[in-house]
Amino acid sequence: GNPELPRAVNITWSSINFKTILQWQPKPSGYFYTVEIHGQTSDTKKKCILTAETECDVTDVLRNVKETYTAHILSVTSLGMDNFEEPPFAVSEKFTPYSQTVLGKPEIQNYTQKASKLNVVFQDPLTPYTFPNGSFQSIRDIFQHDLEYKLYYWKDQSSGKKDATTKSHTFEVSVDSTKNYCFYIQGIIPSRRENQSTVLCTSVGRNILDEYGAEVFIIIAVIVIAVITLAVVLSVILCKRKKTKAAREKEPLNGI
Repeated sequence: GNPELPRAVNITWSSINFKTILQWQPKPSGYFYTVEIHGQTSDTKKKCILTAETECDVTDVLRNVKETYTAHILSVTSLGMDNFEEPPFAVSEKFTPYSQTVLGKPEIQNYTQKASKLNVVFQDPLTPYTFPNGSFQSIRDIFQHDLEYKLYYWKDQSSGKKDATTKSHTFEVSVDSTKNYCFYIQGIIPSRRENQSTVLCTSVGRNILDEYGAEVFIIIAVIVIAVITLAVVLSVILCKRKKTKAAREKEPLNGI
C-alpha cells in the first residue's frame, strides 16, 4: 500500500579519458539508489549500492571500452533489496566509452621557438585503467592507430591559424623567426569531434606594434592628420577674416 518511490531523472554520463561518472536527480529522502550497469554482451554489475548520493563512479565496470552500456538507477529502501518485487528504476541513454569519452588535454612537456622552427613535445593523457604491472594505460594504449594529434598555431594577436598533424609525440613546424606564436594541441579520433587544449604562446620579444597592434597606430595617425587639417583650415579662415576687416577699415565713409 506504500506509494511508489520516486524514479531518477536527468541521467547523464560524464567521461574524460575513460574516467566515467554517472549522475542523476533528485536527492533521495527516505530512500536510496542502487546502480546497475547492463552491457550488450556482459553480465549486469551493481555499483554504489544503497547510496544517498546522486552520482556514481562506474569506471571500473566499463573496462570493455568498445561495449555499449545502459545504466539502471534503482530507487530502493534499505530493506528493498530483500524483496522479490522489482523496485522502480530509470534507464539511461546508451553509452560506448570508446566513441564517447572525451579526450583530455595532452601534457605539454617542452616547447621552444628557435630561428624559424617551433618545436613542441607532449605526452599522452593517462586513463584510470592499468596494465598487469600496475602502470596506467594512456589513451594511445587504448586507441592505438585510431589516435592522432593536431597542432593549431598562429602568430600572436593574429586570427589566421595553421595546423599540422602527427601520430608521434613531437611537432616541428616552420614559423616567422621575428614573431611570437600561440598554439594548442588537440587529440583527434578522425571519426568524431574532440575538445581542444589550453592555448600557450611563445615569447621571442615583442615590439610596440606587436603589443598594441598596427590598427591602433593607424587610428592615431588619422586623428593627428585630422587635427592638423582642422588647424590649417581654421588658420586660413581667420587670416581671411582679418584681411577683410582691415580692407573695410581703410575704405572711406560714404557721404563725407
